[in-house]
Amino acid sequence: MSQISVHDISSLDGKSGPVISGITTVSSTGYMMVPAGPTEYRGGRGRGIFSAATAPADTTVVNIIEYITIATTGNASDFGDLINETRQATSGGSDSTRGLFSGGADPTNKNTISYITISATGNSFDFGDLSEVKRYTGSTSDRVRTVIAGGRNAPGSAAVRTVEFVTTQSLGNAAEFGELINATWAFVGSASSPTRGIYFGGSPGPSSDSTNIIEYVTIQTKGNAQDFGDLTNKVTYTGPGGIVSSTTRGIRGGGGGENPFIRVNTLDYITMASTGDAIDFGDLSYTANGVMGCSSLTRGIFAGGKTPAPASVNTIEYITIASTGDTTDFGDMLGTYAFGSSLSDAHGGLG
Repeated sequence: MSQISVHDISSLDGKSGPVISGITTVSSTGYMMVPAGPTEYRGGRGRGIFSAATAPADTTVVNIIEYITIATTGNASDFGDLINETRQATSGGSDSTRGLFSGGADPTNKNTISYITISATGNSFDFGDLSEVKRYTGSTSDRVRTVIAGGRNAPGSAAVRTVEFVTTQSLGNAAEFGELINATWAFVGSASSPTRGIYFGGSPGPSSDSTNIIEYVTIQTKGNAQDFGDLTNKVTYTGPGGIVSSTTRGIRGGGGGENPFIRVNTLDYITMASTGDAIDFGDLSYTANGVMGCSSLTRGIFAGGKTPAPASVNTIEYITIASTGDTTDFGDMLGTYAFGSSLSDAHGGLG
């Protein structure tokens, strides 16, 4: 056997490489990893999920799960159901393959965490439990952890300061992480960078009082939340969702104003690696609370919500995260939903 050592081989005209045929062997110090395991567990990267919401006029709780492909436009498709759970006011967290739904109510509060494989379709499975029953929590995630913050234990009860976490790929109950600066439920939403989990707005008490406070945690370092800045206005009642994020920006959309019967269509954004107040981004085409939000690193999606009618809508709209401006039509959800959870396999926390 001959040994040939070369740095480069090209065809006679220099326009292409060699054509190799027959049985050929290569000896090299380099290597290539071939993907292994079932396709559905490798991660589709680019799918958005909406689930566990209230349907028309906030009167019916549904357990439906729907999905979209974020990079395209078009209507949502059926994914499956939350198994043995009919809930609203859950929060959604995810890594690149697994999505988690935490807490919620049907109408009594739950401590259940369930999960799906994002790139597959089908019903959710049991993951573990939160430390207490609660609704309207907020979830942030990096590649390893999902951090669940705030919420309240029952209708009319005060908000909680609890922050807890799970390892997204390991089934089990949530563990203590720290506390929020302010007890808060009904976050406008939560955004993730590869290092930070950021929680926006919400309500500090048993009533519909609103706050414009933004707090953050370092996802891989347990401890209490720290002050980040303020939103452009006081908003609550969006429930989990309504936030999209790249690795650098977090953008909030919609929500309820200082008066619980006032809703807004405001979009504003923060730069997640710094601290400071939010800046105006643009507007949704409609005014609603209960909006759901998910994203890739370049595109943010806002879906559903409850308009002043009051009635839920099936609208899906999108923005380009790196720019500023108003939303553009994306398509429609299968039904009219609000106050649901949302997640993706390509958000800012995953880099």
